[in-house]
Amino acid sequence: MSRLAVVFGGSRGIGRAVSQLLAQRGHRVVVLSRNKEASKATAESLPGEKHLSLSCDVSKEEDVQRAFETISKNCGTVGYLVNAAGINRDALLLRSKSEDMLSVLHTNLLGSMLTCRGALRSMLSHGGAIVNIGSVVGVKGNSGQCVYSASKAGLEGFTRSLAKEVSTRNIRVNLVAPGFIQTDMTEGLEKEAATRRIPLGRFGEPAEVAQAVLFLLESPYITGQVLLVDGGLRLAL
Repeated sequence: MSRLAVVFGGSRGIGRAVSQLLAQRGHRVVVLSRNKEASKATAESLPGEKHLSLSCDVSKEEDVQRAFETISKNCGTVGYLVNAAGINRDALLLRSKSEDMLSVLHTNLLGSMLTCRGALRSMLSHGGAIVNIGSVVGVKGNSGQCVYSASKAGLEGFTRSLAKEVSTRNIRVNLVAPGFIQTDMTEGLEKEAATRRIPLGRFGEPAEVAQAVLFLLESPYITGQVLLVDGGLRLAL
Protein backbone atom coordinates (compact mmCIF):
# COMPACT_ATOMS: atom_id res chain seq x y z
CA MET A 1 0.00 0.00 0.00
CA SER A 2 1.33 3.40 -0.98
CA ARG A 3 2.03 5.79 1.90
CA LEU A 4 3.04 9.40 2.25
CA ALA A 5 6.72 9.39 3.24
CA VAL A 6 8.34 12.51 4.69
CA VAL A 7 12.15 12.59 4.49
CA PHE A 8 14.03 15.36 6.27
CA GLY A 9 17.53 15.80 4.91
CA GLY A 10 16.22 14.06 1.81
CA SER A 11 18.19 15.94 -0.83
CA ARG A 12 21.62 14.34 -0.40
CA GLY A 13 23.53 11.39 0.97
CA ILE A 14 21.56 8.84 2.96
CA GLY A 15 18.38 10.91 2.86
CA ARG A 16 18.46 11.12 -0.93
CA ALA A 17 18.98 7.36 -1.19
CA VAL A 18 16.01 6.81 1.14
CA SER A 19 13.85 9.13 -0.95
CA GLN A 20 14.79 7.27 -4.12
CA LEU A 21 14.07 3.84 -2.64
CA LEU A 22 10.71 4.89 -1.20
CA ALA A 23 9.67 6.35 -4.53
CA GLN A 24 10.74 3.16 -6.30
CA ARG A 25 8.49 1.24 -3.93
CA GLY A 26 5.53 3.35 -5.02
CA HIS A 27 5.31 5.75 -2.10
CA ARG A 28 4.67 9.47 -2.44
CA VAL A 29 7.68 11.32 -1.04
CA VAL A 30 8.06 14.75 0.51
CA VAL A 31 11.72 15.80 0.29
CA LEU A 32 12.82 18.42 2.80
CA SER A 33 16.13 20.21 2.99
CA ARG A 34 17.53 23.56 4.04
CA ASN A 35 18.50 23.99 0.38
CA LYS A 36 15.30 24.61 -1.56
CA GLU A 37 16.90 24.01 -4.96
CA ALA A 38 18.47 20.74 -3.86
CA SER A 39 15.22 19.37 -2.46
CA LYS A 40 13.38 20.41 -5.62
CA ALA A 41 15.97 18.71 -7.84
CA THR A 42 15.76 15.50 -5.82
CA ALA A 43 11.95 15.42 -5.84
CA GLU A 44 11.89 15.97 -9.60
CA SER A 45 14.34 13.10 -10.13
CA LEU A 46 12.21 10.55 -8.28
CA PRO A 47 10.18 7.94 -10.16
CA GLY A 48 6.42 8.31 -9.88
CA GLU A 49 4.25 11.39 -9.55
CA LYS A 50 3.07 14.00 -7.05
CA HIS A 51 6.27 14.14 -5.01
CA LEU A 52 6.76 17.38 -3.12
CA SER A 53 9.83 19.40 -2.15
CA LEU A 54 10.05 21.86 0.72
CA SER A 55 12.69 24.00 2.36
CA CYS A 56 13.08 23.42 6.10
CA ASP A 57 15.71 23.97 8.77
CA VAL A 58 14.89 21.32 11.37
CA SER A 59 16.63 23.28 14.11
CA LYS A 60 13.98 26.00 13.82
CA GLU A 61 10.61 25.16 15.35
CA GLU A 62 8.69 27.58 13.14
CA ASP A 63 10.19 26.00 9.99
CA VAL A 64 9.14 22.51 11.09
CA GLN A 65 5.65 23.65 12.03
CA ARG A 66 5.22 25.43 8.71
CA ALA A 67 6.44 22.36 6.81
CA PHE A 68 3.89 20.04 8.42
CA GLU A 69 1.09 22.54 7.85
CA THR A 70 1.98 22.55 4.15
CA ILE A 71 2.21 18.76 4.06
CA SER A 72 -1.17 18.37 5.76
CA LYS A 73 -2.81 20.84 3.40
CA ASN A 74 -1.36 19.47 0.17
CA CYS A 75 -0.64 15.79 0.80
CA GLY A 76 -2.74 14.41 3.65
CA THR A 77 -1.79 11.96 6.37
CA VAL A 78 1.86 11.11 7.02
CA GLY A 79 2.59 7.37 7.00
CA TYR A 80 6.37 7.31 7.19
CA LEU A 81 8.88 9.76 8.67
CA VAL A 82 12.64 9.53 8.15
CA ASN A 83 14.96 11.92 9.97
CA ALA A 84 18.18 12.07 7.96
CA ALA A 85 19.08 15.74 8.48
CA GLY A 86 22.34 16.08 10.35
CA ILE A 87 25.57 18.04 10.65
CA ASN A 88 28.96 17.59 12.29
CA ARG A 89 31.44 20.09 13.70
CA ASP A 90 34.16 17.69 14.75
CA ALA A 91 36.81 18.91 17.19
CA LEU A 92 38.30 17.99 20.52
CA LEU A 93 36.02 19.21 23.27
CA LEU A 94 38.55 21.77 24.53
CA ARG A 95 38.60 23.30 21.05
CA SER A 96 34.86 23.16 20.41
CA LYS A 97 33.05 26.48 20.18
CA SER A 98 29.81 26.83 22.12
CA GLU A 99 27.94 27.96 19.01
CA ASP A 100 29.08 24.83 17.15
CA MET A 101 27.94 22.62 20.04
CA LEU A 102 24.51 24.21 20.01
CA SER A 103 24.25 23.96 16.23
CA VAL A 104 25.00 20.22 16.29
CA LEU A 105 22.63 19.49 19.17
CA HIS A 106 19.82 21.61 17.73
CA THR A 107 20.05 19.99 14.30
CA ASN A 108 20.83 16.37 15.16
CA LEU A 109 18.78 15.94 18.33
CA LEU A 110 16.27 18.74 18.87
CA GLY A 111 15.49 18.78 15.15
CA SER A 112 14.39 15.13 15.20
CA MET A 113 12.30 15.78 18.30
CA LEU A 114 10.52 18.63 16.52
CA THR A 115 9.88 16.66 13.33
CA CYS A 116 8.66 13.60 15.24
CA ARG A 117 6.25 15.76 17.21
CA GLY A 118 4.96 17.27 13.99
CA ALA A 119 4.49 13.89 12.32
CA LEU A 120 2.79 12.33 15.33
CA ARG A 121 -0.10 14.77 15.08
CA SER A 122 -0.82 13.22 11.70
CA MET A 123 -0.05 9.61 12.66
CA LEU A 124 -2.00 9.27 15.91
CA SER A 125 -5.27 8.31 14.26
CA HIS A 126 -3.84 6.12 11.47
CA GLY A 127 -0.59 4.63 12.78
CA GLY A 128 2.78 4.96 11.08
CA ALA A 129 6.49 4.38 11.28
CA ILE A 130 9.45 6.59 12.10
CA VAL A 131 13.13 5.92 11.46
CA ASN A 132 15.75 8.23 12.90
CA ILE A 133 19.27 8.21 11.49
CA GLY A 134 21.84 7.96 14.27
CA SER A 135 25.46 6.87 14.04
CA VAL A 136 27.73 4.09 15.24
CA VAL A 137 29.62 6.91 16.97
CA GLY A 138 26.60 7.39 19.20
CA VAL A 139 26.96 3.76 20.26
CA LYS A 140 30.74 3.41 20.67
CA GLY A 141 32.05 6.99 20.96
CA ASN A 142 35.00 8.49 19.11
CA SER A 143 37.80 10.89 20.00
CA GLY A 144 37.22 14.32 18.47
CA GLN A 145 33.49 13.75 18.17
CA CYS A 146 32.22 14.34 21.70
CA VAL A 147 29.41 16.66 20.68
CA TYR A 148 28.37 14.73 17.57
CA SER A 149 28.48 11.47 19.54
CA ALA A 150 26.36 12.99 22.31
CA SER A 151 23.77 14.17 19.80
CA LYS A 152 23.48 10.72 18.26
CA ALA A 153 23.50 8.88 21.61
CA GLY A 154 20.73 11.22 22.73
CA LEU A 155 18.81 10.35 19.59
CA GLU A 156 18.99 6.66 20.55
CA GLY A 157 17.50 7.35 23.98
CA PHE A 158 14.85 9.56 22.43
CA THR A 159 13.96 6.85 19.90
CA ARG A 160 13.49 4.16 22.54
CA SER A 161 11.44 6.43 24.80
CA LEU A 162 9.19 7.64 21.99
CA ALA A 163 8.65 4.06 20.84
CA LYS A 164 7.22 3.31 24.30
CA GLU A 165 5.04 6.42 24.29
CA VAL A 166 3.31 5.77 20.96
CA SER A 167 3.22 1.97 20.67
CA THR A 168 -0.44 1.78 21.67
CA ARG A 169 -1.27 4.01 18.69
CA ASN A 170 0.34 1.55 16.27
CA ILE A 171 3.26 3.88 15.63
CA ARG A 172 6.70 2.27 15.48
CA VAL A 173 9.93 4.18 16.11
CA ASN A 174 13.38 2.80 15.31
CA LEU A 175 16.89 4.03 14.66
CA VAL A 176 19.46 3.14 12.01
CA ALA A 177 23.07 3.75 13.07
CA PRO A 178 25.37 3.91 10.04
CA GLY A 179 29.14 3.63 10.16
CA PHE A 180 31.44 5.07 7.51
CA ILE A 181 29.24 5.77 4.47
CA GLN A 182 30.27 7.39 1.18
CA THR A 183 28.68 10.83 1.68
CA ASP A 184 29.71 14.47 1.85
CA MET A 185 30.11 14.08 5.61
CA THR A 186 32.94 11.54 5.23
CA GLU A 187 34.79 13.20 2.35
CA GLY A 188 37.49 14.66 4.60
CA LEU A 189 38.42 11.37 6.25
CA GLU A 190 41.63 9.45 5.65
CA LYS A 191 39.80 6.59 3.96
CA GLU A 192 42.68 4.13 3.81
CA ALA A 193 43.22 4.29 7.57
CA ALA A 194 39.49 4.28 8.29
CA THR A 195 38.89 1.28 6.05
CA ARG A 196 41.42 -0.79 7.98
CA ARG A 197 39.18 -0.43 11.04
CA ILE A 198 36.13 -1.88 9.26
CA PRO A 199 35.84 -5.69 9.32
CA LEU A 200 34.13 -5.74 5.91
CA GLY A 201 37.00 -3.65 4.53
CA ARG A 202 35.13 -0.82 2.81
CA PHE A 203 32.89 2.19 3.28
CA GLY A 204 29.18 1.60 2.86
CA GLU A 205 26.95 3.15 0.22
CA PRO A 206 23.93 5.35 0.98
CA ALA A 207 21.71 2.84 -0.83
CA GLU A 208 22.75 0.14 1.65
CA VAL A 209 21.62 2.29 4.55
CA ALA A 210 18.39 3.06 2.70
CA GLN A 211 17.63 -0.66 2.52
CA ALA A 212 17.87 -0.88 6.31
CA VAL A 213 15.60 2.14 6.68
CA LEU A 214 13.00 0.61 4.38
CA PHE A 215 13.17 -2.68 6.29
CA LEU A 216 12.34 -0.93 9.57
CA LEU A 217 9.61 1.20 8.01
CA GLU A 218 7.88 -1.86 6.61
CA SER A 219 8.43 -4.32 9.50
CA PRO A 220 5.19 -4.34 11.52
CA TYR A 221 6.55 -6.01 14.67
CA ILE A 222 9.76 -4.07 15.30
CA THR A 223 9.93 -0.94 17.45
CA GLY A 224 12.41 0.74 19.78
CA GLN A 225 15.39 -0.92 18.11
CA VAL A 226 18.81 0.24 16.92
CA LEU A 227 20.07 -1.32 13.69
CA LEU A 228 23.77 -0.81 12.99
CA VAL A 229 24.75 -0.58 9.32
CA ASP A 230 28.47 -0.24 9.80
CA GLY A 231 30.32 -3.09 8.09
CA GLY A 232 31.11 -4.48 11.54
CA LEU A 233 32.80 -1.28 12.82
CA ARG A 234 31.10 -1.65 16.20
CA LEU A 235 33.07 -4.88 16.67
CA ALA A 236 36.39 -3.12 16.23
CA LEU A 237 36.69 -1.54 19.67
